[in-house]
Amino acid sequence: MGSFQSLPDDHPYRTLSQKTGFSLEQIAILHNRFKQLSQNEETLRRDDLQTIQDLESNPIRYEIIEAFFDKRNFQKDDVGSVDEIGFEEFLTVMSYFRAPAHNITEEQKEEMRRAKLRFLFNMHDTDNDGTITLEEYRHVVEELLSRSGALGRETAKGIADAAMLEVASISVGPMAPDEFYEGITFEHFLKILKGIEIETRMHIHFLNMDTTVFCKHHSA
Repeated sequence: MGSFQSLPDDHPYRTLSQKTGFSLEQIAILHNRFKQLSQNEETLRRDDLQTIQDLESNPIRYEIIEAFFDKRNFQKDDVGSVDEIGFEEFLTVMSYFRAPAHNITEEQKEEMRRAKLRFLFNMHDTDNDGTITLEEYRHVVEELLSRSGALGRETAKGIADAAMLEVASISVGPMAPDEFYEGITFEHFLKILKGIEIETRMHIHFLNMDTTVFCKHHSA
């Protein structure tokens, strides 16, 4: 650990640590994994992620991979997608799965939660029109609940189906025959998921490391 602390102030890892919240040691571990996935190339492509076995059975495999190439997730106020990403973009996307540190303020925790939910929303708002469908929302809830470990897939699916119907009545309400449902906006999304704890449920295993455990060792 001491070798990382002795890095010069202008070392790229220090800048990345400030941007993403990862420790210097965590960044080094993720950089090694990035190089493994990219076969020591400077950039990572979709094909590199599609070969990961742990992703094969994931029901949102396509959405997860696309999230790494979505400019909206790079924290640079840009839109569209790219064909390849460098380590900084890879690390920035990984930071959305980072569990919050214990010593952050409520304001920082809320900001982090909002960023995670925006990431989830973007993952399903594939055409970037600012809305997701009720079916896509049901998918999000099902994934969050089933990943908690406390509920089985079928139970989570049942709750998600009920949540979808509830959202339909709350966000849509009575509609005239000639009205058109435009979908759930991000603000609706925030209100709807207010009661669901996501801070420690957004994690991925496909990098051969459990980011839930991995990130809890970080002390900001």
